[in-house]
Amino acid sequence: MNKVLKAFICGLALIGVALVPACRTKKTPPPVVTPTVTSTASTPPPPIDTTVKPPEDFVKTDTVGTEPKVTVEALPADIEELNRVVQQRGFLQDAFFGYDEAALSSDAQTALSTSASWLKQNPGYNVLIEGHCDERGTEQYNLALGDHRANIARDYLVTLGVDGSRIRTVSYGEERPFDPGHDESAWVKNRRAHIVLVGR
Repeated sequence: MNKVLKAFICGLALIGVALVPACRTKKTPPPVVTPTVTSTASTPPPPIDTTVKPPEDFVKTDTVGTEPKVTVEALPADIEELNRVVQQRGFLQDAFFGYDEAALSSDAQTALSTSASWLKQNPGYNVLIEGHCDERGTEQYNLALGDHRANIARDYLVTLGVDGSRIRTVSYGEERPFDPGHDESAWVKNRRAHIVLVGR
């Protein structure tokens, strides 16, 4: 411990000796003098141009007071083609049902809400809602179930603001399957309320 203390004191002494000559020979830099301008009136600095210049090929158009142009897509006049277009683009969507059910699931409600929005924006079209079932069950039972499904979909569209006088319903039961298969993957497509435009 004694050796460590002696080494520490010697180290401090050497540092002190090394710093003393450096401090004596150190020169201070001359002070920096900034010129002062005496003026009787304060002059603001010249303005800086901060405008962004458009590219040379930029064409200026006056948009003040003009309405934005909204392009309205022309719908086909042929009713069959119109039905194909609105189904393909998702404007009208079918409500699907569970086996032996006529209650609207959340997916069916969402589909009908989308359809209601389009129908309210296009009040000139009337609608036929077809009730469909899969092949299980008797013919009479499926006709009644299809009728119930079509009317549930109709009532829901009316609650969403579609005029009820524009909507008719029909039940096809199991008579017009969308998928002719005989398994669940086909049946799930056939249990639906199908919305069809029938004209103005």
